[in-house]
Amino acid sequence: VQLQASGGGLVQAGGSLRLSCAASGRTFSSYAMGWFRQAPGKEREFVAANSRSGGGTYYADSVKGRFTISRDNAKNTVYLQMNSLKPEDTAVYYCAARYGNLRKDYGMDYWGKGTQVTVSS
Repeated sequence: VQLQASGGGLVQAGGSLRLSCAASGRTFSSYAMGWFRQAPGKEREFVAANSRSGGGTYYADSVKGRFTISRDNAKNTVYLQMNSLKPEDTAVYYCAARYGNLRKDYGMDYWGKGTQVTVSS
């Protein structure tokens, strides 16, 4: 599966952005999906994930209550709605996919190119 993320940009603190990740192929519903981010000088970290059906959603504590992951299997797309953005959310955001169920460590098999999110104070 090939993944293409979009929707990043520059936003003021307190603002919102919605990231999208379009997947190729006809078996999108067979993949668990996730969002990760990497800030300058830091390791990549888990942000959010959802199960193949979208019924199970999981979040990092740092974004819980502010970010929402969702998916539209008919459109082969997963979204990340980001509200109440903070400067510390600044990072390159990556979408990723895993065939089958989510792993407990959110390990993924496929990665897209990232999209930059910058939150100004």
